[in-house]
Amino acid sequence: MALTSALVLFAVIWFLCLMIGLQLRITTQAETGEVAPGTPPSAPVNPAMGKRFFWVTVASLAIWAPLCGLILSGWIGIDDIDLFRAWREAS
Repeated sequence: MALTSALVLFAVIWFLCLMIGLQLRITTQAETGEVAPGTPPSAPVNPAMGKRFFWVTVASLAIWAPLCGLILSGWIGIDDIDLFRAWREAS
């Protein structure tokens, strides 16, 4: 795996974890009863984005490192995930 491939894999995992992490432990303005003028009631009260980005990065590294090790070990390769070939051979 080239460096570029590893960085792209990390970016994909990071953004997937971010999409999950943005939904966790959110308190909306509607839940607190204090809706600021000009914002929707579903807007978060305190999003704490710095903490979220930190924990998303930690979770991404915990997923990415073993996945890179698995790919670099050669145990799983591109031929193992070629579904079109597998479907052709099965029929």
